[in-house]
Amino acid sequence: MMKNSTKYYFPVIGLVFIFYSCQKVVTLNLNTIPPQIVIQGEVTDAPGPYTVTINQSVGFYADNNFPPVSGAAVMISDDRGVTDSLTEITPGTYQTHTLQGLPGHSYTLSALVMQTRYTAVSTMPAPVTLDSVTLQNTTGFGKHRISAIVNFQDPPGIKNYYQFIEYINGQQFNKDIFVFDDRLSDGKYIRATLRMDSSYLNSGDLLEVKMNGIDVNVYNYFYQLAQSSGAGIFNTTASPANPASNINNGAYGYFSAHTTEAKTITVN
Repeated sequence: MMKNSTKYYFPVIGLVFIFYSCQKVVTLNLNTIPPQIVIQGEVTDAPGPYTVTINQSVGFYADNNFPPVSGAAVMISDDRGVTDSLTEITPGTYQTHTLQGLPGHSYTLSALVMQTRYTAVSTMPAPVTLDSVTLQNTTGFGKHRISAIVNFQDPPGIKNYYQFIEYINGQQFNKDIFVFDDRLSDGKYIRATLRMDSSYLNSGDLLEVKMNGIDVNVYNYFYQLAQSSGAGIFNTTASPANPASNINNGAYGYFSAHTTEAKTITVN
């Protein structure tokens, strides 16, 4: 089963307007749309197996509990002619058997779900070494904050896109989305601070930082998700919207072929 799978999808169906008057809360009725298919799949340069999850979206006011979709026919193929038919191991979760991700190769996801076929293509970039993870201590507004700093050499003359995921004491940190591109730092040695929206790191915590080398379509997906959800180092005040998926036929989610590397440190 694919390790450390990220789950960032939050389909947005509408806007909530809340008016405060004498502690009375008024919630406007929203137009609803039928449930949409949400697909998440990854192939990495780490040993498989890899997984694809398929769920359905829910209404804006519903709990973030996305019903799994069973019975889909899911395949992943590469540009060398290898095709792997995935097996459903739990409701809505499908797993590869023999496929091994390699940098420089393209991978195609095909999922037949409720008589509709969804496809996506992602190309795995060349790996970039994560040299180290260090810490930054700052104090402001009466609060002390500890942030992780990722240190690595960006390859010159190549467009690179990165995603960073933090795990604190074994639990994935989902409050912020960290993506980075080398548009202004091509070929430079990069020290990027992963600033959290609150103080979540404390002395003695075990921090793991994973660096994924992603393609431009996956970068755009997470960048737009960070912008629309107000999460991440690039967020601004923006209206919620569904990010552009690299999966066709109107599916939400993403399919990513990426390199991955991680470093673990103890916070002090």
